[in-house]
Amino acid sequence: MTDDRMALQALLEKGSDTDLLREMIGFVASRLMDCEVESLCGAGHGERHDDRVNHRNGYRDRRWDTRSGTVDLKIPKLRRGSYFPAFLEPRRTSEKALAAVIQEAYVGGLSTRSMDDLVQAMGMSGISKSQVSRLCAEIDERVQAFLNRPIEGDWPYLWIDATYLKQRQAGRIVSVAAIVAVGVNTDGRRETLGLSVGPSEAEPFWTDFLRQLTRRGLRGVQLVISDAHEGLKAAAAKVLGTTWQRCRVHFMRNALAHAPKKQQAAVATLIRTAFAQESAAEAHAQWRRVADQLQEQLPKLADLMDAAEHDVLAYRDFPSAHQRQLHSTNPLERLNGEIKRRTRTVGIFPNEAAIYRLVGALLLEQNDEWQISRRYMSVESFKPDCEPDDAKALCLSSE
Repeated sequence: MTDDRMALQALLEKGSDTDLLREMIGFVASRLMDCEVESLCGAGHGERHDDRVNHRNGYRDRRWDTRSGTVDLKIPKLRRGSYFPAFLEPRRTSEKALAAVIQEAYVGGLSTRSMDDLVQAMGMSGISKSQVSRLCAEIDERVQAFLNRPIEGDWPYLWIDATYLKQRQAGRIVSVAAIVAVGVNTDGRRETLGLSVGPSEAEPFWTDFLRQLTRRGLRGVQLVISDAHEGLKAAAAKVLGTTWQRCRVHFMRNALAHAPKKQQAAVATLIRTAFAQESAAEAHAQWRRVADQLQEQLPKLADLMDAAEHDVLAYRDFPSAHQRQLHSTNPLERLNGEIKRRTRTVGIFPNEAAIYRLVGALLLEQNDEWQISRRYMSVESFKPDCEPDDAKALCLSSE
């Protein structure tokens, strides 16, 4: 406590120093983090105590933008688990991006009455074009640096999904797809790897997107998980030469569309019996039995199952420890839901740059949060001696 008082007194003695307030904010923030980490560890820094449950493990740098300027923080790291100070604003960048998109539409004369009301409620009425340009440039620089960063290491699994947004093009309002790619590396860490905007069904678009990822360093992909986009399937085979997993959840929706409403629950239960099998061979055998059983009453559904068998069950040829995360695009659903929630306020984007600005800022922040959370898959499950689903399954390694 005496050391804290001396440090605070030294700041106060600076008097007229213009950085006084910012340094005081940094000092208080540092003490708050020390108190929080001390509580999590059960003991003070360097203190030996029987009640200690965790230890510090260095620091990571973080810039904190405040009204008094940017404060450089050193956030403590823990040996077990993660720590993020409660007083920080993890959504600050995306909120600024959202404001920039709204302001751009407002200044450009593209706003509606509800948009105008929202801008005024946020205290942004009367904003100039130069102010909008400066705000957009600040966000764009960070977002583009993130989206174009080098991709290092091996990424065995790649999830890709599309979220549809409205954009104004040449006086018309069109629907475009914001394509998001998320990967897991051989350290078990999940990261957002890429974003692109365009027509989701066009194979040239998918091919260009995947080639951009490979130019940035993407390698080691062994399974791509997505919905049934024919363009993506063809592009993945051409560019990555990898196995494709058709999202199991999306397949079930497509399959049940071929069954009468009263029979959908029973049909869904029947199909799921194939997913409950212990081995890949048993899963394929049960899949074919179910398809044969449905052939007479629901021939279209049976034909769909015959055509999709190997794509829907592709995940069974990978380590059993990973299969729960590999059978669908569910790891992307929460991220897509957050994108939808934020973009719903905008409604119609004035241009493509505005989509990259807002969605890119959201992806950047989500990626930061993943880096301080626990691993998505364990490191041990990627070792060469991991146990696959059956004797011939592919066992991933970090080599």
